[in-house]
Amino acid sequence: MRILLCHNYYQQAGGEDSCFADEASLLERHGHTVFRYIRDNEGIGGLKAISTAAKTIWNIGTIREVRRIIRREKIDLVHCTNTFPLISPSIYYACNRERTPVVQSLHNYRLMCANSYFLRDGKVCEDCLNRRIAIPAIKHKCYRDNRFATTAVVALQAVHHGVGSWRNRVDQFIALTEFAKSKFVQAGLPGDRISIKPNFVDPTPSLGTGSGGYALFVGRLSEEKGIAVLLEAWRDARCAIPLRIVGDGPLKQSVLEAAEQNSNIQYIGFQQSNEVLAHMRDARFLVVPSLWYEGLPRTIVESFAVGTPVITSDVGPLKDIVRNGDGGMRFKLGDSADLARVVGEMTTEKASELRLLAKREFENRYTADKNYESLMSVYDAARMRAIKRR
Repeated sequence: MRILLCHNYYQQAGGEDSCFADEASLLERHGHTVFRYIRDNEGIGGLKAISTAAKTIWNIGTIREVRRIIRREKIDLVHCTNTFPLISPSIYYACNRERTPVVQSLHNYRLMCANSYFLRDGKVCEDCLNRRIAIPAIKHKCYRDNRFATTAVVALQAVHHGVGSWRNRVDQFIALTEFAKSKFVQAGLPGDRISIKPNFVDPTPSLGTGSGGYALFVGRLSEEKGIAVLLEAWRDARCAIPLRIVGDGPLKQSVLEAAEQNSNIQYIGFQQSNEVLAHMRDARFLVVPSLWYEGLPRTIVESFAVGTPVITSDVGPLKDIVRNGDGGMRFKLGDSADLARVVGEMTTEKASELRLLAKREFENRYTADKNYESLMSVYDAARMRAIKRR
C-alpha cells in the first residue's frame, strides 16, 4: 500500500510527534511505501496573525499540494495525525476530490476544546462540549491565554462542525481509549467510524527488576500533570520511599524547592529515552498524578513494557489504561492524601506481584505486532467506506 502520513509538528516535541514517527516506521517495516506531508509550528509567531488564523480554518495551499502528491505518488490512503494549525481540515476535501480514503487520529480533544486538554484552572472543564460556538473558551482565553488566538481555534471548530468536515469527510477515526471515543461521540462524531487503537512501544525494551527501591515520575513539569499533588503527597509520612522526578517544564522551580526541603525527593531533570527506560527498570513503581484527560501517556506503556507497575489518578481515560490490581493502582483525582495512602500500600511485595501483570498488559495491548493488526483493520474500514462514497 502507498500511504501518505500527514502531521503538523508542535513547537514543543510531544507524544503525537513520536506516534507519527513510530507509525511511519511500523508501516515501512511491513513493506508499505510511506510518504510524509509535514508542517512545523516553528516560526509561526512571525507570520501575520490574521493570515495564520485564516489558514488554520482553511488552507488552500494544503489542498493544492496534497492533491498533487496523491496524483503523482498514486497514494492509496491518507492518514492524518495532527492537522492543527497549518495543515487544517481542508486536507480532507483534497482527499475526497481525489477519491482517496482518509483516516484521522484523535490524540487530543482539539475538536471540542480550544486548549485540547479539557482543563481550566487546574480542574477538568467541559464547558465547551456540545456548544456550537465555544464562547467560554473565548471568555477565558483558553488557547495560549490569548483571546485572538482562542477565537481562531473556536472559529475552526464552529466552521468545520457546522459544515460536517469531521462527520462527512473522514472515512475512519482512531481514538486511543474507550473514554476518548465516548467524548468524541458526545461531540457528534459517528461512533461506528471510531476505532480504538492505543499507542505502542517498539522495539520492546528489556525487563527491569525494580531493585532501585524508589518511586518515579516522568513527564512535563506542568499544572495538568499533577505536579502539585505529587509534591504535596511526599510531605506525608506514608510516602517514605524516595521519589525521582524526571522532566522539565514551567513548574521546575517548585520541584527544585521541594527537593531542597525534602531529602526523599530527587530532581533528575530532562533525560533521553534510553536513560528514562533505565530509571523505569529500577523503579518500584511509576506515578502518574495527572489532572486532565490524558490521551495515552507513552510513559505508562513504557513502564508496562519493562514490568514496572503504575500508580495513577482515576481521571477519565486513565481508568481504562490502569486497572486496580492489574498492573497498577489508582487514587482519587487531585487527592494528595489518597495518593500517599496508595504509595504506602505499594510495598516491595505488592510491587513484585504487579510486575508480571504490568508486563502482561503490555503484551496484550501495546506491542508493535498488535498495533499493526489494528492499524490495518482501520485502513481496511476506511477503504471500504471510501468505495461506498464514490
